[in-house]
Amino acid sequence: MENQGTPNQETVNQQFNQQFGQQPLTNSTAVLVLGIISIIGCYCVGIVGLICGIIALVLANKATKLHTANPQAYTVGSVKNMKAGRVCAIIGTSLSAIYFIFWICYFFILGAAFSMIPWDRY
Repeated sequence: MENQGTPNQETVNQQFNQQFGQQPLTNSTAVLVLGIISIIGCYCVGIVGLICGIIALVLANKATKLHTANPQAYTVGSVKNMKAGRVCAIIGTSLSAIYFIFWICYFFILGAAFSMIPWDRY
């Protein structure tokens, strides 16, 4: 068993970050949540996934600019959340766009097929 009296590395990092003024990166959690929702939302005809993925990418780009301007001011965990959310947003946006294009093509083909039926004979 581990020694119950010693703090783990995460606790030490949090205390260090609080002591030296590091703060979480703005919107890093929102980017992660929206990125995950964009992957899940791609099955809703692609619209929900596209919207959430694009919003997550915009927020991730803003957060990346903040981080590159002053990397020491932000915690490592929030930067990792932002990067993971950005990857999820890219995947979700791509899947949603493919799914959305599939449905558009499906309805065009279906409309073309129905337009060729001689409806006046029935």
